[in-house]
Amino acid sequence: MRFATDPATRQAFITGLRVLADYLDRHPAVPVPRYGTEIHVTADSTDHGGCGQVNQFARQLAIPAPQSISDSGHYEAIRFFGPVGYKMTAISDHAMARHRAADTYYGCVTPDPVPDTWT
Repeated sequence: MRFATDPATRQAFITGLRVLADYLDRHPAVPVPRYGTEIHVTADSTDHGGCGQVNQFARQLAIPAPQSISDSGHYEAIRFFGPVGYKMTAISDHAMARHRAADTYYGCVTPDPVPDTWT
């Protein structure tokens, strides 16, 4: 399980959110995301109980559970609180394997320089 429900961890997270909100409120020059943001909670794989975790998360947030696993292998539920989304995602083992395979090329391919067409 990649998330926590124990009281100490929850309290530390909630306190951190309140401290951040209070800080931003007192410092109006500190920028915030123009279009909001999302807080991501990662569930187990869809192949190992993650869909049930996402469904429980959806029930707790009083939102509809997802209808199916997307073509990308993601199963997710999100609720927005103004411009801030709170989302849980489960990803299939197959989708993670595809991601890891693609990621093995990271840093191995360097694109050609883009010609300067402005001059």
